Amino acid sequence: MSDVPPPPREPADGDQYGHHGDGSPGRHGPGAGAGGARDHRIHDPSQVDPAGGRSRRIAGVSARAARKAAVGTARVTRAGAGRLHRAAEAKGAGQTGLARLIELNAFSAFADAMVMVALAGTLFFSVPSDEARGNVALYLALTMAPFAIVAPLIGPFLDRFAHGRRWAIGITAAARGFLAWIAADAVMDEGVWLYPAALGILVGQKAYAVTRAAAVPRLLPEGITLVAANSRMQLAATFGTAVGAPVGLGLAQIGDDWPLRAAFFAYVGTTIFAVLLSKKVDSEAAEARVQQLRQKKSGRRFRVKGTVVRALRGNAGLRFFSGFMIMFFAFVLREEPVGGMDGLVLLGIVAASAWVGSAAGTSFGALVRSRSPDAAILVLGGMAAVVAAIGAVSWNLVTVIAAAIMGGFGQQLGRLSLDAIIQRDVPDRMRSNAFARSETSLQLAWVLGGGVGILLPLVPALGMAIAAAVLAGSVFWAVQVKPRANQGSPSAPTPPPDNRAGG
Repeated sequence: MSDVPPPPREPADGDQYGHHGDGSPGRHGPGAGAGGARDHRIHDPSQVDPAGGRSRRIAGVSARAARKAAVGTARVTRAGAGRLHRAAEAKGAGQTGLARLIELNAFSAFADAMVMVALAGTLFFSVPSDEARGNVALYLALTMAPFAIVAPLIGPFLDRFAHGRRWAIGITAAARGFLAWIAADAVMDEGVWLYPAALGILVGQKAYAVTRAAAVPRLLPEGITLVAANSRMQLAATFGTAVGAPVGLGLAQIGDDWPLRAAFFAYVGTTIFAVLLSKKVDSEAAEARVQQLRQKKSGRRFRVKGTVVRALRGNAGLRFFSGFMIMFFAFVLREEPVGGMDGLVLLGIVAASAWVGSAAGTSFGALVRSRSPDAAILVLGGMAAVVAAIGAVSWNLVTVIAAAIMGGFGQQLGRLSLDAIIQRDVPDRMRSNAFARSETSLQLAWVLGGGVGILLPLVPALGMAIAAAVLAGSVFWAVQVKPRANQGSPSAPTPPPDNRAGG
């Protein structure tokens, strides 16, 4: 019995400062009472603030979840980057240098996505929604501003310096990085340079897209068509955007300028990637000078083949339909929801459907083996016209989703086919100019479609009927062009047909 320890004694009044009855220090150590170090009453569960404990537990769980999410995101990103690298180098693209251009495109899209996240939170989401139509109309007008610079100025300039195309690509990235840093400072100081910097970044993005598209044919390996190469470029851009957008959103939680600061460093990396591209990207300097002199002596205006004109007309209808669908659906589904669903939910479904269609168009272009991008554009226009006509006759959830999918699919695959035709049929010395003009024309068609969608009465049958008529008219307008019309400058011999232009 002597080995059994006595039961713990209830503390007496004199023990509240950590002393036993004999005056010796208690279990809290010497000086626990007077020094305020560790009173046993502080450790009494009944005295602990329950709200504070829950807050600490929630914060701990959130921190662990954030760490797990970051680790998971990094793991998925590494796996995706590995797949992208293997896909970029497939079928000889690694030997010709096309793979490095594809990876550069992903890096550029990563930086652009962070910029767009920052600008959306700073410029667009802060705008009140009670003036929605007027603000959207102003946005449509502003989207044309970069093209007003790209088409008449940057396109011819880039063609003049085609022998230094790698440096031109690098300059477009470096300029965007500089402007991103300026925009970050303007965000913090609420300075007046935010809007000019944002516009400059948009111009740089368009100039980069024009220069990069003009470089693709010079790196095309045997066995890969132009549509497939352009699809790989778009898939790489999709991957870069998918990684850059959440990274930008996460950085925006720290500060509005953080995504722009991070984009600056991403653009620096893009600049380095551009300079390290294969020298095949550049035209021969002597050859470029001879071609420019011949074109100058001929005194002819910029002209392209009828195949390019026909493809551009067909794509104008598809781009009109895309802009119309985005703007018209955004308003009509709010006023006339279908399927008994909430308008906001419907808009989310439409946006997801359009994204699925765009991704399907990119994947289709990368996988299909069709050799006629010219016919593909006309077929896409006819399909979109049929879908819009069905939507005019029967307006329901199924037809709304079908129109959204077709809008994304037609715009994406049509654009890839148009790029392939320009790369195939336009000489290298004026290819950047051709891309700049086509980009401007397509953006104008998109803005017109969006403007019609804003101005029309919110009557689904009327809107879809007009969209179907425009699509059918664009197909008819396109087939009026003879493939051999507008052959271009007589000083430039027509290259033989390139069977690799197909998908």
